[in-house]
Amino acid sequence: MPSVRADLDALVRIPSVSAPAFDQAPVEASAAAVADLLGGAGLREVEVLREGGAPAVVGHLPGPPGAPTVLLYAHHDVQPPGADADWTSPAFEPVERDGRLYGRGAADDKAGVMAHLAALRAHGGRPPVGVTVFVEGEEESGSPSLGRLLRTHRERLTADVLVLADSSNWQVGVPALTTSLRGLVEAYVEVRTLDHAVHSGMYGGAVLDALTALIRLLATLHDDAGDVAVEGLHAGEAADLDLSEEQLRADAGVLDGVQLVGTGRLTSRLWTRPALTVTGVDAPSTAMASNTLAARARVKLSMRVAPGQDADEAYEALARHLRRHAPWGARVDVTLGETGAPFAARAQGPAYDAARGAFADAWGVPPVDMGIGGSIPFIAEFAEIFPDAAILVTGVEDPDTRAHGADESLHLAGFERVCLAEAVLLERLGSQA
Repeated sequence: MPSVRADLDALVRIPSVSAPAFDQAPVEASAAAVADLLGGAGLREVEVLREGGAPAVVGHLPGPPGAPTVLLYAHHDVQPPGADADWTSPAFEPVERDGRLYGRGAADDKAGVMAHLAALRAHGGRPPVGVTVFVEGEEESGSPSLGRLLRTHRERLTADVLVLADSSNWQVGVPALTTSLRGLVEAYVEVRTLDHAVHSGMYGGAVLDALTALIRLLATLHDDAGDVAVEGLHAGEAADLDLSEEQLRADAGVLDGVQLVGTGRLTSRLWTRPALTVTGVDAPSTAMASNTLAARARVKLSMRVAPGQDADEAYEALARHLRRHAPWGARVDVTLGETGAPFAARAQGPAYDAARGAFADAWGVPPVDMGIGGSIPFIAEFAEIFPDAAILVTGVEDPDTRAHGADESLHLAGFERVCLAEAVLLERLGSQA
């Protein structure tokens, strides 16, 4: 573990933000660093691949004759750090505090890269299965070229078991296998009421401004209980795991007095039912606002789609709702942004038996099967391109990780258990040959 930790620190120091607005030289440097690490672990034919997008890294270690092949996935790119002032310590300088390692990418997902390397190092570079390591470079930007990469290099990446290390554990000390994920639909909604802005005193009271119309429109997306009110969206029931309101409020940082929204069990609200969030607004700022009726206003919506529903179908349902509920004849234009398919695993069979046994060995407690309310669209792409492979979605995160936010961190004792569990998993999969 000391060498694993040192290499993780070095990766975190590379600001490999794949968002197009950022310098892409660090993404190239991060790919090169990962390639060096794979080569140092004894992987053969290590290569940096690209299909019109950011660099991915692949390498292979053959296993004993007749052994299954396991693909180990992670990504080396990271989210933008945000404002420096929001971080307790610099985003790209790894710092340990109270048993956690802080830094952008410390958990999501450079720890996933190092968990794979730790498992291979534990086996002395001679794993009991064939291993292909595939480390993507644009997951945080929506994996736009991943499908082309998987199809172009399908023969090289085909495996019996896929271990996709980009998810979370149930809590500190309790491991999990992620068996469902919601899909994603991004939509841009623009409301227009005037061909130009006009004086609010001269025309207000009879003429509608676009921002008020937009607010009225957005209010139709939820009912009084906070459930999504868009017709045509699927909803399901999740496992009733022990998630209390107190735990959820603490994990999310909900302010005292602010109520939770929606109805039904909390796990269903988070994992198997749709959710709609306003994530951005184009409107005059309070500092720059004048006494005028705005001619147009625009928002970005993020909709999470329940497992089992097609993301494009969900978008059409949302667009129909918005157009039908345009207040007072306001012009409503809806434009599709990114989409990502939901995922539901076939969580049975020898690979899952091996994973559950390995997790129990490493953590001392059995894993739980959990859903994730967020979306990892690349998993659905893997499932489509490799339909015969068993897909195990694992991860290093926990509810305190704050992935994508300021002070992202990795629980170091949990990380060591993740590394041990993956080493044991390879052993168990090899014994099934």
